[in-house]
Amino acid sequence: MIGRRTLFSGASATVALTSLVSSQMAQAAQTLDKVTNTGPRGADGRLKRLATLDLESQQDFTLGFRLMQAKKIRTASNNLFERIIATKGVDPASQITMEQLRELVDDEPAFNLAQKSWLANQQITWKTLRDHFHAHEEVYLGEMEAADKTGPGKLELNPNFDIPAYARHEIHIQPGGYVGDPYAGYIYHYGTNSFYISVIGHNEQDQIHKATAGRLPLPADGKVKRILDMGCGVGQLTLALKERFPDAEVWGIDAGGPMVRYAHMRANGLNNGANFAQRMAENTGFPDGYFDLVTSYIVHHELPAEITRKVIAEAQRVTRPGGVYYPIDFMSGGTKGTPKGMYSRWWDHRWNNEVWSLEYHSINFTDEIAARGFEIQKNAAAALPGFGVRHAVRA
Repeated sequence: MIGRRTLFSGASATVALTSLVSSQMAQAAQTLDKVTNTGPRGADGRLKRLATLDLESQQDFTLGFRLMQAKKIRTASNNLFERIIATKGVDPASQITMEQLRELVDDEPAFNLAQKSWLANQQITWKTLRDHFHAHEEVYLGEMEAADKTGPGKLELNPNFDIPAYARHEIHIQPGGYVGDPYAGYIYHYGTNSFYISVIGHNEQDQIHKATAGRLPLPADGKVKRILDMGCGVGQLTLALKERFPDAEVWGIDAGGPMVRYAHMRANGLNNGANFAQRMAENTGFPDGYFDLVTSYIVHHELPAEITRKVIAEAQRVTRPGGVYYPIDFMSGGTKGTPKGMYSRWWDHRWNNEVWSLEYHSINFTDEIAARGFEIQKNAAAALPGFGVRHAVRA
């Protein structure tokens, strides 16, 4: 039997090894950049390849480690959790609170191995990407500047935009978050490609966003002339919606100027006419009843509960009577859950810096929508399987 002291020593060794690997990778990247031109390397379908083979190899490495962590280390951690609750006499089907969950795991150091290995890999993923884009900022700033005033779609940026404190957090521990790094769009896009592979599936060609857009329900009259994607990030769902409805006026809005700037540049490269604007989802600035379809993609769990309510109210204001509101996010509603479910929720909140996820889960998202001028449709299909169904029609 391995004692706790041994486990802590193992965790320390893991940290030291990870730091050494990270340092060596960074030194190798600097050396190679001095002798390798940084420039276009073509594209894999609709995804531009990273500018150096070395950077691409680093991301392959972190993806491989992420897959191992998800399939092996995290599985072992989950199995250990099951043994712990059995030892402590907790019914796996019972409902517990977050406080009760933490009492179960706080004195179990073996969890540090799984948590630290995931955290270190996430940090390396972001660092290698961020270091590259900042080291070659003249290239990437030039790309975005060249696209700012070109089309086919429009871009609206606001240099004096007042970004609220709740939107400044470094979600997913991404350095600078979505608003504080000028290259946040680049970093987010390439970093999250590996997230998808380890959790849902391949998304390098926006497959998941395109499938989600294809499953979104339409108004009963079939009229879809204007679409709004709230909290659009780098615009993957926005682009997919424009591709599904090429004749529609499609807008993606986000608090992060770097995100919509990157989204606009990418749309231009794909000859996609979606429009992007730096605006808040709770205060979009669009006219009443302007949109036939309003959606969002996994945004609300990254908002305080009170802001979620304001965003729903704003969606109700800008959706036309008979129009569809379909926000996509995790199933929610309750401060209790099964031990395993609460463990996963706590893990994501604590280690993935999902600052507002516990607040999100404390409310019933669907009921909040129904209470604000929408009629929830029964027996609707899921736009993104595993994330619940919220097909709402503006009354």
